[in-house]
Amino acid sequence: MNWDDVGFLVSKNRYNENSLITEIFTKEHGKVSGIIFGGTSKKIKNYLQVGNLLYTTYNSKTVNRIGYFKIEIFKAFSPIYFDDPQKLNCISSAMNLIKILTADSQTNENVYKLINDFYNILSQNDWLKKYIFWELELLSVLGFNLDLKQMVNKEIIDNKIVYVAKSVTEKKIVPNFLIDNDENLNNSKDLLNGLKLVGDFMDKTILKPNNVNYPLSRNQFINSLK
Repeated sequence: MNWDDVGFLVSKNRYNENSLITEIFTKEHGKVSGIIFGGTSKKIKNYLQVGNLLYTTYNSKTVNRIGYFKIEIFKAFSPIYFDDPQKLNCISSAMNLIKILTADSQTNENVYKLINDFYNILSQNDWLKKYIFWELELLSVLGFNLDLKQMVNKEIIDNKIVYVAKSVTEKKIVPNFLIDNDENLNNSKDLLNGLKLVGDFMDKTILKPNNVNYPLSRNQFINSLK
């Protein structure tokens, strides 16, 4: 099996002294695993940063054996944010979500488009708010829709509108911006609570039922915002 494509590097792990096992989410072939021989060499390791967009040539003898990539850089996104720990952690977290939530070798143009949209979001002033909605859109595309507007009740507490989601075991306050989509939101506490709310949904609805640990990269991202 041989093909050429473009894709985003979503994970990399050392295979041996000179090579890496990588996962690349490609435009035409979805998420694919492969070995990059010489991936630790000075020649190419600098642009093998998680989140970068790569030209890929993939070769595999059979569909049941891991193949190998020959790669070239298409666009280096991650180095743009080397001096911005929050956004760099956000890239790591987002790519890890792509890794753990998508199936192998299944084309999904909507997911590929969302990764492109992700980098447009990072360049904007209100990137964190839009990133939270990006996560919700990713979950929806993958079949895990969190329709908060259908889950909450509006209450008035201390003359303020509060949205409350109730279940048999708990009651949660849902940040208003997730319901009203406040264009002028500038409340870091609400944003952090919104990010945690989406993470809690992922953990209880998707990760734990599939025996997947909550991603460390997302915790690191959240901690970088505090």
